[in-house]
Amino acid sequence: MLSVVISMLAFSLVGSIAPGPVCVVAVSSAAQAGFFRALGFVLGATIGYTLMVILVGLGLLGSLQRQPAIMQALSWIGAAYLLYLAWRIGTSGAAVMDLNEQHKVPGFWAGAWAQWLNPKAWLFSVSGIGMFVSSAEPGAGDLAIFTLLSLLMCLLGVGSWALAGHLLGRRLSGHPALLWFNPLMGLLLAGSVGLILMH
Repeated sequence: MLSVVISMLAFSLVGSIAPGPVCVVAVSSAAQAGFFRALGFVLGATIGYTLMVILVGLGLLGSLQRQPAIMQALSWIGAAYLLYLAWRIGTSGAAVMDLNEQHKVPGFWAGAWAQWLNPKAWLFSVSGIGMFVSSAEPGAGDLAIFTLLSLLMCLLGVGSWALAGHLLGRRLSGHPALLWFNPLMGLLLAGSVGLILMH
């Protein structure tokens, strides 16, 4: 059982920390407004993903996954939302981490929606449930363990990106490179959406 838990842990960590749209938004938000202001987005992304894992594990989304047209439509809606976030980030001007100034950054609900509309999150939740939660038996124990590890690793993974953004924002404060930071983050987010759609 320990080897299964370690495998679940590794899978969940890789899925959460691998670069993707949610990670790019976390970096940009924290660089712009600081780690603690970005925590709303991080928590939203974590709770949104965990809820997805639970619902996929319970089979409540099974019928939806067997409808390719609906899944394709969700992918395009998700891509449009993430591209909107890319545009907002890319056109928000220089990222200046001034904790006394109120920057408008994506919050809890943006994080939750970003996960639900993120094809990468769907891929990892469905793959993880398929690999680690027994379909022959109810598998409530396996689902509970995988859900808990998914929650913790998503919080750690996305939170690590936010911390990196925070440190980068402080390091670049007042540097001319800051003028290019948010446009670059917007382009990275748009590029990651393009890569996901090609698969």
